[in-house]
Amino acid sequence: MMKRVKTVGRDAFSSLQIRNFRLYFIGQGLSVSGTFMQAVALPWLVLRMTGSGTALGVVSALQFLPILLFAPLGGAIADRFPKRNLIVFTQCVFGILALTLGVLVLTDLVRLWMVYVIAFCLGLFAALDSPTRHTFISELVGEKGLKNAITLNSGIMNVARIVGPTIAGILIAEVGIASCFILNGLSYVAVIVMLFLMRKEELSVAERDSGKSRYFDGLRYIFSKPDLRLIFIMVAVIGTLAYEFQVSLPLLAKITFGGDARSYAALSSAFGLGAVIGGLLFAGKKHVDRIGLVRLAALFGVSLLLVSVSPNHATAVVVMVAAGIFSIGFTSAGNTMMQLGSTPGMRGRVMAFWSMAMMGSTAIGGPIVGWIGEHVGPRYGLGLGGLVTVLAAFYGYLTVLRPRLGSMFSFERISEIADDEPDDPKRV
Repeated sequence: MMKRVKTVGRDAFSSLQIRNFRLYFIGQGLSVSGTFMQAVALPWLVLRMTGSGTALGVVSALQFLPILLFAPLGGAIADRFPKRNLIVFTQCVFGILALTLGVLVLTDLVRLWMVYVIAFCLGLFAALDSPTRHTFISELVGEKGLKNAITLNSGIMNVARIVGPTIAGILIAEVGIASCFILNGLSYVAVIVMLFLMRKEELSVAERDSGKSRYFDGLRYIFSKPDLRLIFIMVAVIGTLAYEFQVSLPLLAKITFGGDARSYAALSSAFGLGAVIGGLLFAGKKHVDRIGLVRLAALFGVSLLLVSVSPNHATAVVVMVAAGIFSIGFTSAGNTMMQLGSTPGMRGRVMAFWSMAMMGSTAIGGPIVGWIGEHVGPRYGLGLGGLVTVLAAFYGYLTVLRPRLGSMFSFERISEIADDEPDDPKRV
């Protein structure tokens, strides 16, 4: 029994045996904690300044609209230039933006339009950073360790989702909201230092694209492959209306439960705790398949529906843990399938559209969820996300069982990328 436990533990943390990934893992853990502090502070700042759910939605849209518009360009750049250098550049920019916002708040010079501008700039550079970071993991561990590394990386991000909001809730109440932005700005130093400590010769650098990339190359490639097409459609639908927690949770905490910044932080931290638990559960699994992905999406949707009807804040916190477990299972499985299902030379562009579907779609869903939360009720905004997630899972279930349904969404006739080998209908 003990031998089996040791084997499972070794499999769950196998990627940490690689020095470069270990450095990246540590840097991410320190920096992303600051990012989630800012993720709590930014919407709370807007809510404090305006009291408007619609304004929250606008900030969310401005932060993610550039990802929706420019992620394909970011993916093309990621396929063409050294990823480590690109990440150093984006981390420097994020640090400067966070420090700027912190100083503006500290000196009481901040105005809503300034928050809008900074939110847009954060999204603009995230359009480059997100696909670059996603594909950089494969250079750190190679394809064999990719699933484990993605799950562990998601896990450390969700540890930060617990730590960051918890610290943010305390700092906002006891010190002031500006401290969250300043500490986040300083946290980017950790990632930059770790990137410079990496051994360049140990990176598994894929052959870079040297041709002329077009905006929709990644999308054509995705829709030429049934597995990638299914994942992309599901993630686009779910990402648009379910992953709007920076809008739905502050409204739920303040309006529905009559809480403060700590109440919002508790909901966000509970989601992170669940994601950490889920990360440990799923990290040791070496294979992912479509039906498993669909089941995880369905369970995630049901958990969001349960949060939306929770009678009190304590119950909502508990159910958010379950939501986090199923969320990390769904996103890590989908991310792995997308990367392993695409060739190394196309990975940046493919993951750019993953970023568009998962994050950029917030530019569309954020204002919708914010308006519903303000004018109809926060429960309905969160419940809408749960409902569409369940419907997306139902579509995925039908597509796996009836592949012809999925072919209704195929762009293969107009795709310029032909796939001569048949795809495995069950597994990537």
